[in-house]
Amino acid sequence: MLRASAWLAAAVSAVLALSMMSADAAGHKHSGIPAYVTAAVADSARPDADKKADDERKPAETLAFSHVKPGDSVAELMPGGGYFTRMLSVIVGPSGHVYAIVPPPMPPMPGRRMRMDMGAAAKKIAADPHYSNVTVLTTLGTDSWGLPGPVDLVWTTDNYHDFHNGRPGSKVDIAPFNKLAFDALKPGGIFLVVDHAGAAGTGTSQTSTLHRIDPAAARKEIEAAGFKLVAHSNALRNPKDPHTARIFDASIRGHTDKFMYRFEKPKS
Repeated sequence: MLRASAWLAAAVSAVLALSMMSADAAGHKHSGIPAYVTAAVADSARPDADKKADDERKPAETLAFSHVKPGDSVAELMPGGGYFTRMLSVIVGPSGHVYAIVPPPMPPMPGRRMRMDMGAAAKKIAADPHYSNVTVLTTLGTDSWGLPGPVDLVWTTDNYHDFHNGRPGSKVDIAPFNKLAFDALKPGGIFLVVDHAGAAGTGTSQTSTLHRIDPAAARKEIEAAGFKLVAHSNALRNPKDPHTARIFDASIRGHTDKFMYRFEKPKS
C-alpha cells in the first residue's frame, strides 16, 4: 500500500513537472500571458501615469491577444502618448522594430497659434536609448506610410473611429486607408483594432460626435479590404456603458465599452 502511494505521488509530481516545462517552453505563464509580455508591462522605464492606467486598459491581455512577439516588426498607427509604444518596443526587442506612424504636423489655424504635432510624444520616445528600435514616420493620412518593408503587425488602439474624421474641412475614404493596412502586412500578418464601441446600428454616424463606432460597421469595412476576422476579445467590454456619451465625458471616460478585434491578412 505504501509502495503504491509512493508511486502515485511520483507520477503526480512527474505530470506537474512536465506541465510546468511545457508552459515554460511556450514562454507563457500559467495565466496564459507570455512571459515577454509580462516583462514589458513590468518594465521600470514605463511612466507612472501609464502604469496607473493599466487597470482600465489591460495592457497584458491586449498585447497577448495581438500575438506580438520578440523579433516582430510593428506599425503602430496614432500612438498618442506612447502608452503601448514603449511596451511594444520592449517586446519586439533589438531584433524587431516599431514604426510609430503619425500625421505630419498641422500648421497654425485660426484661433490656434501653435502647430499641432501629434507625433511629439512618439518622437521623444524614439530619442530615448531605451527604445532605440522605435522610428517615427509622419506619413499617416498620405498615400503611403513609407515603411521599409512589410510588417508582422499593424496596431491601432482607441482611434480607428478617428480615421473617418480626417482634418477639419476634409473628408476621408476609409477603404483606401484599410487597403494601406492590408498592403503593409506580410501574408499572415495581423491587424489589431481596439476602439470605443457605439450602439448597434449607429454605423459610423458618431465617429466625430461621440467618438465611437459600431463594431459591426468597423468589421465590415476592414473585411472589405481583404482581411479575415480571426478572433475577438471581451476583455475591454463594459455592458454598463449606455453608449450615449462622448468618450471624454466624465461619466464614462476611462470606462467606455471597447471592442477588440484581431484580423489576419490571408497567407494566400
